[in-house]
Amino acid sequence: MSRINATSHDFMPAIRIRLALALALSLGVHAGVALWAARLPPPPPVAPEPLRANLTLAPVQEVKPPPVIPPPPKTERKKRVRAPDATTPPASEKTPATMAAPPAPTAEEWQLASTYTLKNSKRYRYNWGQQVRSMMGTAVEGEREGLVRVRVEIAPAGTLAKVEVLWSTSELVEKLALQAIRAMPPLPPTPTGKPLIFEKTIAFQTFETGWPPIYKNDCLPDPPSFKNPFAWNAASPQRAPQAGPDNAVPSSRAAVPTECPDAGPDSIEAEEKDMERQFKEWGSLGE
Repeated sequence: MSRINATSHDFMPAIRIRLALALALSLGVHAGVALWAARLPPPPPVAPEPLRANLTLAPVQEVKPPPVIPPPPKTERKKRVRAPDATTPPASEKTPATMAAPPAPTAEEWQLASTYTLKNSKRYRYNWGQQVRSMMGTAVEGEREGLVRVRVEIAPAGTLAKVEVLWSTSELVEKLALQAIRAMPPLPPTPTGKPLIFEKTIAFQTFETGWPPIYKNDCLPDPPSFKNPFAWNAASPQRAPQAGPDNAVPSSRAAVPTECPDAGPDSIEAEEKDMERQFKEWGSLGE
């Protein structure tokens, strides 16, 4: 036991010396490497590469359009025709609108018209137009409708003296009107016993046969026609304006008849058409 202890005590200093040498050697190696690295020169700076641009134009390549592929041919399909059903009625075209001819004036209406002298024989002129329209027949929508205006002269005995077409919107309507005028039955004498000359528009349409007139205001005097008293033709001698019957101002105290005994009562249709005519004439002023 004394030997083993002596040997172990002898080896301890040798181990320590070896460790110290190894540590010194390691430190020396690291120090040498550090000094060598510190003495190396720094690497030269990297010079930037100059920018180069190519300004030459690239060749233009022609773009070819894509080939057109024709569509495939259409194959006609045979349509199946269905046999008409006995219970299904065939499709008919649109039925045009019609307007039947109005009734001709009665004998009583012609009797009243033959004695009505107001407003250029107003009743006689209206009955004459209704007689012509009644003889023209039924108006059909399309070419068989239109307007025609004529100038008529009736002799005192009631016979037709002259007729002249002023204008028309349809040759067929004009032909029908002239045929009806030539075939008119004998009429009563004119109310004044003189030739009756007037113009009349005959409506041969599918929505109108003419407007019946209003007679209740026929006794009112006609408004005076305006004449400029200062007008001068530069040839005749100038004269001072004088108050005449045409330029006289009607007095408000003058008696104005409110009823016309010869007119008789107006029909409901005439009143309705008169209101409609006034609304069309004056209704737009309030807009």
